[in-house]
Amino acid sequence: MRVHICAVGRMRSGPERALIDDYLTRFDRSGRGLGLGPLTIHEVEDKKGGGMTAESVLLDRAIPKGAVICTMDERGKLLSSPDFADKLAGWRDAGRGDLAFVIGGADGIDPALRAKADFSLSFGKMVWPHMLARAMLCEQLYRAASILAGSPYHRA
Repeated sequence: MRVHICAVGRMRSGPERALIDDYLTRFDRSGRGLGLGPLTIHEVEDKKGGGMTAESVLLDRAIPKGAVICTMDERGKLLSSPDFADKLAGWRDAGRGDLAFVIGGADGIDPALRAKADFSLSFGKMVWPHMLARAMLCEQLYRAASILAGSPYHRA
């Protein structure tokens, strides 16, 4: 199952980029044998300042057709890392070819796009900077692959 992160904003070089690149590489290595990956990041940017609605159109275009859509939203479901791993495995085992995680811009994700989601995931009630949320998601994807592989990376 190919995994996509569809996100508003362009990642510049810096510590967040280095962290994301590290976890992306780790996920691709560990997920390959599990039928997970590759992990691709699709960045969109509304240069006209159309806000959430314009960003939603761009995000919708970035999501592969037929993909499971999982929005990252503070109103979403809180999962433990093992439960997140089970969720990924369930989508993979159901034969889904693509999984798209959607991260909105500063104002979040347009309600119309949120309504199209198959699942909504939260990293807690706090709002996280969007670039840091990407890094956290990449780490959790790697952690999930490690859990599914039986690796000692995850210690509960």
